[in-house]
Amino acid sequence: MTERYVQPDWLTTNVFNRLVALLTRLGLSVYGSRVLAVRGRTSGEWRTTPVNPLEYRGERYLVAPRGVTQWVRNIRASGEGELRVGWRREPIRAVELGDEEKPDLLRAYLRRWRFEVGTFFQGVGPDAPEEDLKRIAPGYPVFRIVPGG
Repeated sequence: MTERYVQPDWLTTNVFNRLVALLTRLGLSVYGSRVLAVRGRTSGEWRTTPVNPLEYRGERYLVAPRGVTQWVRNIRASGEGELRVGWRREPIRAVELGDEEKPDLLRAYLRRWRFEVGTFFQGVGPDAPEEDLKRIAPGYPVFRIVPGG
């Protein structure tokens, strides 16, 4: 089975992501967004992308609504990175969750971020039956954020 990946369109790559990343670098978090910095798994160079962390039941998570993106591959390889906003850098470790742990988190993520990422969830929304969330869970990597890199 191939891993699910939804490539961003031109507008997302060249306008939206750049605008959110710029605002976040300036210290203006857009609805809780951060810039995730992860070392490239081959180059070792810092790679950055805007992300929408989720706080759920006292813990924080990163969800990959587009599937197995480059940041997912990089964080799987290194297990660590940074969440950035303005000049602040928060070193993190990332622990990937199993599919059975994802449904409640995907539901919470959709409640919080559906306006921005709902199109990537195959018609599944925050009020979907548990079975639907379980069905799509394998296509959405989720990482628990652990402080300290």
